[in-house]
Amino acid sequence: RAIRDFLSPPAEPQLGLYGGFGYDLMFQFEPLGPEHTNLERDALQRDLVLFLPDDILVVDQRENSAWRVTYDFSWCSPSDFDVLDTATIERDEAVVVPPSATAAAAKHPPEARDMAPGEFAEMVALAKKEFKAGNLFEVVLSQQWRVDASSTSPSAVFRELRQRNPAPYGFVMNLGDREFLVGASPEMFVRVERVAERGLLRVETCPISGTIERGEDAIEDASQVRLLLSSAKDESELTMCTDVDRNDKSRVCVPGTVSVLGRRQIEMYSKLIHTVDHVEGYLREGFDALDAFLCHTWAVTVTGAPKAWASRFIEKHEKSPRAWYGGAVGHVAFDGSMNTGLTLRTVHFLDGVAAVRAGATLLYDSDPAAEEAETELKASAMRDAIQTCIDRTKKQQLTSAGSSPTDEATAATDDKASSSSRSATSSSSGGSKKPPPTSAGEGKRVLLVDHEDSFVHTLANYLRQTGADVKVCRFGAAASLALRTEPWDLVVLSPGPGRPEDFDVSGTISLALERRVPLFGVCLGLQGMVEHFGGSLGVLDEPVHGKPATVDAAESLLFDGLPASFDVARYHSLFGKDLPADLRPTALSRHDGVVMAIEHSSLPMAAVQFHPESILTNPRHGLQILANALTSLSFGDSSSSTEAVPVAASNGVAAPPQTVPLKSSVVAAQQQQPEGVAL
Repeated sequence: RAIRDFLSPPAEPQLGLYGGFGYDLMFQFEPLGPEHTNLERDALQRDLVLFLPDDILVVDQRENSAWRVTYDFSWCSPSDFDVLDTATIERDEAVVVPPSATAAAAKHPPEARDMAPGEFAEMVALAKKEFKAGNLFEVVLSQQWRVDASSTSPSAVFRELRQRNPAPYGFVMNLGDREFLVGASPEMFVRVERVAERGLLRVETCPISGTIERGEDAIEDASQVRLLLSSAKDESELTMCTDVDRNDKSRVCVPGTVSVLGRRQIEMYSKLIHTVDHVEGYLREGFDALDAFLCHTWAVTVTGAPKAWASRFIEKHEKSPRAWYGGAVGHVAFDGSMNTGLTLRTVHFLDGVAAVRAGATLLYDSDPAAEEAETELKASAMRDAIQTCIDRTKKQQLTSAGSSPTDEATAATDDKASSSSRSATSSSSGGSKKPPPTSAGEGKRVLLVDHEDSFVHTLANYLRQTGADVKVCRFGAAASLALRTEPWDLVVLSPGPGRPEDFDVSGTISLALERRVPLFGVCLGLQGMVEHFGGSLGVLDEPVHGKPATVDAAESLLFDGLPASFDVARYHSLFGKDLPADLRPTALSRHDGVVMAIEHSSLPMAAVQFHPESILTNPRHGLQILANALTSLSFGDSSSSTEAVPVAASNGVAAPPQTVPLKSSVVAAQQQQPEGVAL
């Protein structure tokens, strides 16, 4: 940022830093801790390599034009009046020859694979246990292949990839120290540009998730597209990715500006067909492109959700460090813009050995064998390109020696690739219509307790759209300090992985009631309330992560202004099984009768099991629920928030002599567990 600000010139969009950002860069901002760091890293592996080029050839593919830009830099030190400049620097234009792979190949034999056939499928089975327990919603596991590529060059592989697998982010990069990156990445990471008419920086991303193999011709492609679009599993993958992406933007964007421009768009590559969403937001004053970059590090499409828990699972179960895979490459411009792509479909050359890594997004619905096959299919485009270049070199050597080329040296037939363009003007029912403005939160302060969730900032964004002043604090010491020392009108218990006791949700509830602050919970927040008052949780036979559901709601101020039935997003495996007498169910899932909302009979507490902030929940409905919570949950008196209030419980603790009425009318519920709850 200091370099950018120092060298920031007017009207020079090409001037800036170009290079790569490694996967481990994430741990500088979200440390895993030594107990979660299992993979041995190469001491020489770098997390960041950026260059300041002074000679740039710009090619505009759309306008079919090209031009060259050169720069000279001059400077002097504070204690020296002699001016130094780059114009007099001698240039070494010698051709870089990749080193021999002898030493590296001895350590990593040709075609070495860091997971044996079938081992990746075993990892999928382990991940499904975490999904069922509620510890993960999705996770992206990967495996790696290595081959001796000393007989070819990174530039040759790059040319081969450009011909057979053109992609939005193609690159060949000399990182120095005998290290190269060659890629044909399909996925934008973060792009930021200033929109003059709004006077704000626009940040956009295009999450990719959902994959199927290309057909043999256009007719088969059309059939494959229909299969992909009808796949509930692939739809859930992309839903979760986009929900997390919206959350990342909500940390730094103006409330109400984060929207989905395109939903499940089709993109085609040489061997694969993908579904893609297109998401944008506008940065708040005080935030820049680097803030947007860091908030998305790294994309859910290469990690999982929740990100921190998914990263720990990756570290524990993958067999080799990712190095550059899953990071990003691109341009940090000095004019404040940015354009980066994810480091996917990439060949990492080091000491003449080429490494290819490919991953798959795992859900509870995943078929282990199919997921392993998907990683092999994704890697095949890179591996085939490398092998074609190696075979071509052998053929040339045999021809120059006067021998006839053998079948073994015949180059592979090039695939024909196409890539459909993204439409920035297409719409999605999940994000094209903005919720109506509301003033329900004006003049109110909300403490949002973060339980290491990947959707908490989208939830904060929705709350801010009501006019509320929202502060997000991690669970534990930070949240407790804020609750004890500042005045609040509402505490919101966020969703999260694991179980309520993992985050001492009960302790937060006790402290909030002691401070006379109303509570509203989402997902894990509801589960924490159930256990706090003596109820018990059950585990669904099959987790519902990123799945739509219809709920039937009772008469309640929490659902005031909503229809009696509406569609929502579910992300959970735990549910309120046996509700205590103090908690009344106010909504049920139509499909399985699971409790979807609760309210306390006498205290200002309510919660929903579904996610009001997800793209699968109508944004007008989600915002209305939060607005209703802000207006209906109150102690209803003028007592100071520092006065203690008795906490009613049905877990053996005596009820208080008096309780304060909840500002809500709730239809009495008859509990019929475990078969279901009747409203």
